[in-house]
Amino acid sequence: MGGSVGTDVNGSDVLSALKLAQQAPAILGHGTAPSTNIPAKVSRDTVEEYSRLEQLFLACLQTGDDKSAQECLDRLSQRFGPANERVMGLRGLYQEATAKDTAALDKCLAEYEKILSETPVNVPVMKRRIALLRSLQRPTDAIAALIQLLDAVPTDAEAWVELADLYQSQGLGAQAIFSMEEALLIAPNSWNIHARLGELLYVCSSSSEGDAGRLAGKSVQHFCRSIELCDDYLRGYYGLAMATSHVLENKYAPESSADPAVPSRRTIEQLKDLALRRLEHLVQSRSVDDQNWVSSRGELIAAKELLNRYSAVK
Repeated sequence: MGGSVGTDVNGSDVLSALKLAQQAPAILGHGTAPSTNIPAKVSRDTVEEYSRLEQLFLACLQTGDDKSAQECLDRLSQRFGPANERVMGLRGLYQEATAKDTAALDKCLAEYEKILSETPVNVPVMKRRIALLRSLQRPTDAIAALIQLLDAVPTDAEAWVELADLYQSQGLGAQAIFSMEEALLIAPNSWNIHARLGELLYVCSSSSEGDAGRLAGKSVQHFCRSIELCDDYLRGYYGLAMATSHVLENKYAPESSADPAVPSRRTIEQLKDLALRRLEHLVQSRSVDDQNWVSSRGELIAAKELLNRYSAVK
């Protein structure tokens, strides 16, 4: 387990982390490195420089340079003190990343419990505890820990999104939808949260009975909002294509409607056509761009398969 941060990252994140980690000798003052806009040493006491040092710490962990990560952590601890909450969270992350087995991870968890027994609202440590519980495949405990975090910090949109994800993994659709709606109250213009909520509603509408039509309609609405906020959001168009197809196949949309909140079948058909056209355009334009292909390869492959499936039906 040494050297692994234990988080999912895409290709572009890995490349960025590798590029930054290669600068460790220059940043830490151990030698030379390729020219960059990063200062040769973290010498001046500024927020930007210590933020960069923290970024270097994370990059070194991600790329397996545990020695440089330890030095970054030591410098941060020396500057802000070992009792600083953020430093404590980073130290926990380092211990998790360098743990050799499950027993070592259990020891990290016990340390988090000890810290929180003394300081219950240590947010960085609370978040590390949640992440570790998830990695140890203890979703029920992770949900309880997230609820504790949100009791202390109810305006943390990312925590609400993570809680929704955990609820969904346990088959608790209604609770997942509620949690995602809470996230939207905090970040109403977040297109990715609208899309995530659309996905949840779509999944729940496929397994629901009495509310299936209503849930499917709300799913379409949130996917529409996501692409309204970000007109090149591939995931939003993909979801809109799936959700509108679901509404049409199950005949949830009326032939005509005077209520703007209840779109007619014709409107749903137009939205589906729009989603498929935009998906095709985005796939074509991004497939020829190496950087876009690396960063969103999975989404592009899924979109291509969806387009091929609809082409075969026609």
